[in-house]
Amino acid sequence: MALRGQEDTETRESGKNKLFEIHGPVFWPSVILITALIVGTLLAGEAAEEVFNAVRVGITDWASWLFVIAVNLFIGFALYFAFSRFGAIRIGGEGAEPEFTNLAWFAMLFSAGMGIGLMFFAVAEPMWHLLYPPHAEAGSTESVRDAMGLTFLHWGLHAWAIYAIVGLALAFFAFNRDLPLSFRSVFYPLLGERINGWMGDVIDILAVLATLFGLATSLGIGASQAGAGMEYVFGLENTVTLQVIIIVVVTGIAVVSVVLGIDKGVKVLSEFNIRLAGLFLLFILVFGPTLYILGSFVQNTGYYIQNFASYATWTQIYEDGEFMTTWTVFYWAWWISWSPYVGMFIARISKGRTVKEFVLGVLIVPTILTFLWMSGFGGSALYLETGGIAEIAAAVEADQTTSLFVLLDQFPMAIITSFLAIVLVLSFFVTSSDSGSLVIDGLTSGGRLDSPVGQRVFWASTEGAVAAVLLIGGGLGALQAGAISTGLPFVIVLLIMCYSLQKGLSREHRDLMRMDKDKDRESYRELVQKAIQKQKKTD
Repeated sequence: MALRGQEDTETRESGKNKLFEIHGPVFWPSVILITALIVGTLLAGEAAEEVFNAVRVGITDWASWLFVIAVNLFIGFALYFAFSRFGAIRIGGEGAEPEFTNLAWFAMLFSAGMGIGLMFFAVAEPMWHLLYPPHAEAGSTESVRDAMGLTFLHWGLHAWAIYAIVGLALAFFAFNRDLPLSFRSVFYPLLGERINGWMGDVIDILAVLATLFGLATSLGIGASQAGAGMEYVFGLENTVTLQVIIIVVVTGIAVVSVVLGIDKGVKVLSEFNIRLAGLFLLFILVFGPTLYILGSFVQNTGYYIQNFASYATWTQIYEDGEFMTTWTVFYWAWWISWSPYVGMFIARISKGRTVKEFVLGVLIVPTILTFLWMSGFGGSALYLETGGIAEIAAAVEADQTTSLFVLLDQFPMAIITSFLAIVLVLSFFVTSSDSGSLVIDGLTSGGRLDSPVGQRVFWASTEGAVAAVLLIGGGLGALQAGAISTGLPFVIVLLIMCYSLQKGLSREHRDLMRMDKDKDRESYRELVQKAIQKQKKTD
């Protein structure tokens, strides 16, 4: 079973006329497990919701400490790789050049890394934390700070550090060590050629399942919010049936994008997303409480930095309640389950960048944009709520999916902006689905970057099917359970991966140092020879 060298011209040409070009030991177990989940959920009916909730509560209660430790370690590893001797290593080798401009690169990072979640939680999360603050009295000034501080914690450096570590590992071993762009490849320093055996297959299967359920969570959330928007704007009842129809339609659009590929599909949609999102944010800045938003952005960021250590290590061990398991641990598990998808996608678009440029670019720019977004929408909601101008929090408590549209209703052109919000949710939906299917396709084909179209269509359709079935079988609780269940085993995989990446970068650094010494010796020999020749001529 040879996995190396599968990107050569001959292999690509042979795969052009095939519907599928799979790596069986990963593809078939993944399909069987996914099918079993779909069939089991449909057969269980209402009982499925109870099972999913029990799984979610059990895992979060038992493993919250592990998730908290792990996400902090990922930040430490990311900064170490960026500022150590490894920072100057270039992904793809010394002569590699970036394939995309910085703007296109950041647009694809942002769309793949957050997307739908920002639309859903930008208003809902700060409002919920305002109602039920874990560190302050409800309704106090401190509860407002806490609401935004916790929101920044969940959407800030921790999430992007996970993506940075995974993306860096995948990009390095694919482009610098000429291994397939697959999760098994990042363990080559530890397993050697055994990555081509059952160990590598198990790693890739776990990556497929984590990616699929992380995506299904996002797609289900997107469908719920789009349905809420359609009810709010057009009067359609936001039922599970409507949400499933939305998933089917948007999955069809995603299939078209997948067929077109990254340059014509994913890149174009990502840039469209970032432009529309920028206009959306500009609208809130202009028509919303502008000075409050800008001031809160600065103060929220400072509060986040000031309380970073205490927030990042809080486990709620001394307090009652379920905040940690319901919010923080869910987010850590969600980002971890998303990391194969986002990491592999980032890896594919990051060739030619240095390790330092890669890590800092992935960590800082999307985090700042996310904070500005949250301050714009969440800050406006807090301003209206605490000022007694509108009751946003009550609407959020009644139905989180309508939170954004309730906020937009407080500003001019509410019908137009709500319609554009639906378009943006659906567009983020498409980019998540199509880029995710390209990633799963690569994992189940042994690391190929250009698998047959039929295979891409299959995985884009499968993602939509899983999201629809989980919505039918248990709603958002089932989606959260799926993300957490796959996030738990995968957190162990990522921790081992950090050590493997360190070994790989160390070897790369030694090789580069040896090459530099060889070049210096050669240059010295040339100088000596020139000096000898010059001396001979003088004599």
